[in-house]
Amino acid sequence: MLTSLAFIFLLGLALGYIFMKLKLPGLVGMLLTGIILGPYAVNVLQPSLLSISVDLRQLALVIILTRAGLALDIKDLMKVGRPAVLMCFVPACLEIAGMMLLAPKLLGISLLDAAIMGSVVSAVSPAIIVPKMLTLMDKKYGTNKSIPQMIMAGGSVDDVFVIVMFTAFTGLALGGTISPVSFFQIPVSIVTGLLLGILLGLLLSRYFKSYHMRDSIKVLIILSVSFLLVAVEKLLKGVVPVSGLLAVMALGATILKSYDVLAVRLSGKFSKLWVGAEILLFVLVGATVDLKYAMGAGLAAVVLILLVLLFRMLGVFICLIKTKLTMKERLFCMIAYLPKATVQAAIGSLPLAMGLPCGKIVLTVAVLAILITAPLGAFGIDMTYKRLLTKEKDAA
Repeated sequence: MLTSLAFIFLLGLALGYIFMKLKLPGLVGMLLTGIILGPYAVNVLQPSLLSISVDLRQLALVIILTRAGLALDIKDLMKVGRPAVLMCFVPACLEIAGMMLLAPKLLGISLLDAAIMGSVVSAVSPAIIVPKMLTLMDKKYGTNKSIPQMIMAGGSVDDVFVIVMFTAFTGLALGGTISPVSFFQIPVSIVTGLLLGILLGLLLSRYFKSYHMRDSIKVLIILSVSFLLVAVEKLLKGVVPVSGLLAVMALGATILKSYDVLAVRLSGKFSKLWVGAEILLFVLVGATVDLKYAMGAGLAAVVLILLVLLFRMLGVFICLIKTKLTMKERLFCMIAYLPKATVQAAIGSLPLAMGLPCGKIVLTVAVLAILITAPLGAFGIDMTYKRLLTKEKDAA
């Protein structure tokens, strides 16, 4: 496993650097590293590492979402209000609707299979947009209207909504029925996640104020609590729905609210952790990509993905109606909401594992969605934010 990790970090760093020198997002080089090293190409990664790949990817995701929470000022988010809430589900709904409208004609699948495919493909990737939005917040682009905060928060909740939809559609395909209770889980999981994160954030803030310790120890404590929050989501599944990842963000935001001096210091620590976690996350996502599936899908699948992205962009535009954002700023939000990676890598193979007839084509389209939208969205954000967003005048 140590040899595999050495390959991941060395080649990931090298290709990431090369792509950045070519004015392309470094994460594209990391995804390519995973494809090259993974089981579908050179196959040098140990099976023992790949067997815990899901856990390692989740670890990396927890690190960046904790960092996001420590930079997420609740007052900035409240200024955005309605659009942030709408962006949690409207773009995903329109993308699923677009998939149900187009996939049966382009791929010859049933309406229910198209709905399952839509629920897999429609999730935006917080692993891509969160670090990008944090960079914009550091550079003060779009922060005067809380644009990065809105995109970051909406993208994190978007996944909760999509996974519930996926569960409902696959349950129906396996002979069940879609229960109204399934959809009731969405607001409940959001509320319980927020409450749990806020409660623990307040407790940790009080603890850190009362007892002196090194910031490195505080980072370990926060990380451990964040891991437990994700574990609680799985533990309470079927009893009380809880969004663990949302709780992680709420925990960080609460520490910022109640102990802002510490939050700024810890944010720097988490930024350093993200250097290694980012490579691990995107290389392991790349390792899930089966190029044979992708190449066998044909032009129809590529066209389908590009067309449903237009439905997603329309959804974002609808969310921003009657806001103070300019057309340029709205266009940026539409671009920033394109990338997909982590959710597709996590659940793309589940329909195949469930024995559903649509399993293979769903996995194929999920793989293609990662290959097309991850670089497209990341590159789009990097290339357009200076032109489409306004930098705060009081920034240094």
